[in-house]
Amino acid sequence: MSIYCAREFSELDIQTIGDLIAQDPKLQRSALSRKLCQLWGWTKPNGDLKDMTCRVALLRMQADRLITLPPSRIGVVRKRAHFAPTPASDAQTPIKQPVHELQRITLQVVSGTVASRLWNEYVARYHYLGYTPMSGSQIRYNVFAGEQLVACISFGACAWKLKDREKFIGWSEEQRQKNLQLVVNNARFLVLPWIESKGLASKILSLAARQLPIDWLNRYGFRPVLLETFVEYERHRGTCYKAANWINVGRTAGRGKKSISHKKLIPAKDIWLYPLRKNFAAELCQ
Repeated sequence: MSIYCAREFSELDIQTIGDLIAQDPKLQRSALSRKLCQLWGWTKPNGDLKDMTCRVALLRMQADRLITLPPSRIGVVRKRAHFAPTPASDAQTPIKQPVHELQRITLQVVSGTVASRLWNEYVARYHYLGYTPMSGSQIRYNVFAGEQLVACISFGACAWKLKDREKFIGWSEEQRQKNLQLVVNNARFLVLPWIESKGLASKILSLAARQLPIDWLNRYGFRPVLLETFVEYERHRGTCYKAANWINVGRTAGRGKKSISHKKLIPAKDIWLYPLRKNFAAELCQ
């Protein structure tokens, strides 16, 4: 029995994959993943096929030499999306009042092509890490004070493995693989540079912690139970996360996700976690 993407695969499952490929060697990988999801009833809580998750599992099986997938049909490497600055993301009216003097703070889910592109442009232009597309489950928010945009924030898939996080949760390897989808990563958080409102960042994080589980449930059919994020400690102290009651549980080694070296290759980051439920550990360790 092998586990990939929180699903157990038996020897019969692996044989089924091989049989489908052998029956039609020209079968595209996307079609293969959809067939398998339909055959196994592998769906999201909202009923949609988990075909993208299945495709990731297939790639990991191939990396472990359990199967040999049909050749990829993608002949060229896709260029990373680029969002050049436009007047739409130029600086707006500065705000210097503390958060309690601002108009009501609201988080609006980004939807539609125009809003999505503008969110990406703001992050590409003003966030020190720039814009990087997220894969898998995700939600992006525009944050407003009244009608003025003040921040952008996004949440998506969490880190695959994280020693200090696993120690904090106390789950086993099997529990981690089965329940990892219940942990959501705060991938980007940008307070626009002309906004200097004391207490605003922690206020946004608090609002997001209350609103995200509901929006995630509506979009994906389940509620996350733990949030995570990473802060470059040499650049930021994580003050707003601390003020919003996030917990600093440790620090990354700075090797990167795919490195096989034990040397530090990228800036080490503090790991901050925020439990969304009191019994989060029990739920993650089921």
